[in-house]
Amino acid sequence: MVDKLLLPKLSQNLLEVLDDDEYYDVTIEVGNDPYIKIFRAHIVILYYRSPYLKRILSTNKKKNIESLTHIKLPNISPEIFQIILRYIYGGKISLEECDASDIIKILGAANMLNLQELVSYLQSFLIENKTNWMEENFNFVYQTSFENNSFLELQKYCNDLISKEPDKIFISPNFSSIPENLLISLIQNDYLQMSEVQIWERVIKWGIAQNPELPLDFTNYSKNDFKTLKNTLQQCIPFVRFYNLSSKEFTDQVLPYRKLLPKELYEDLLKTFLNLLDPNSRAKSKSRPRRNRDDRRNRDDLVVETVLYEQAVETAVSKEQADDLATEEPLYDTEEPLYDTEEPLYDTEERLYVTEEPLYVTEDLYTEGPLYNTEVPLYNTEEPLYDSLYENIKTEVLSGSSPWSEI
Repeated sequence: MVDKLLLPKLSQNLLEVLDDDEYYDVTIEVGNDPYIKIFRAHIVILYYRSPYLKRILSTNKKKNIESLTHIKLPNISPEIFQIILRYIYGGKISLEECDASDIIKILGAANMLNLQELVSYLQSFLIENKTNWMEENFNFVYQTSFENNSFLELQKYCNDLISKEPDKIFISPNFSSIPENLLISLIQNDYLQMSEVQIWERVIKWGIAQNPELPLDFTNYSKNDFKTLKNTLQQCIPFVRFYNLSSKEFTDQVLPYRKLLPKELYEDLLKTFLNLLDPNSRAKSKSRPRRNRDDRRNRDDLVVETVLYEQAVETAVSKEQADDLATEEPLYDTEEPLYDTEEPLYDTEERLYVTEEPLYVTEDLYTEGPLYNTEVPLYNTEEPLYDSLYENIKTEVLSGSSPWSEI
């Protein structure tokens, strides 16, 4: 607690060092022409705060080019580097007034400079405070998070959103810019909270957006236009669950785009929906139905309850109860033994323990007293080795619950 009270003063003093123009020994050129700014800093602080800058400074030291070290960082904007440099010196960063897009830029620069503590903090801040922006700009966040393996928290956020709330991505303003593999993942999701006709409409919209040269009105499409759109959607269409549509939805929304469907699929869909008398009725679905998100939670609860029930039954059922539960017919033919009794399970001439004398449990091996009567050998050599007493001892030793496990 005392340390935390002292740290603010240390942070303030270090920021004063940054603002001091007298004792700097390194200049940093940041940005690209015409937006370039020169920052003054101190080698010793940069060296120990950023592994990336440490490598650059070490290289310059070996070359010993000049007394004043100069570094170029063209891939970072001056505004973003100003924020990061103050973090490097003062260990603090204020993000409340920053736009989410700027925080993403700070995250990229922090990752480049290998400031892992800041990288982790920025990811958590985005997830906790900029959720709406990230949902609206999901494609940008998704692509950024998978650019490298440093943004694991953002990757998990994206994967969770795809799995648990995929409809939020479908209705985002930038939906049309998502990559094809992400669209396919969304269509395959059982818990997509949209009707199948809405999903189909969004798929068509995505395909058209990938081909801006197509006419705005699909009734004006030429044969080549349909071919272009079909090629764009050929990987997506197999995952649309057309059989979950009503007859009317199929007639109104799918038939106009029939040229996009594979011939076999179109003929089967046509045959299926023409056989429905009621336009609002649905076919006996050949497609897996979409599920409500609550079904996922109910299913998980059911699994837990089933496991607990089985454990309770296993614990509660006694030998007498087990006899009551036994079937009238044996599980195997009792006239034929489970194994050939004429041939022992192992060669009885070979002992499990090769010793000159019988093996005993003695008080020396167990300070609280012998496990069994020391006057009786661990197993009776005149009886088969699968004697129940031996089996009990063997189980204890293998499980580590017996003092013999320590020998």
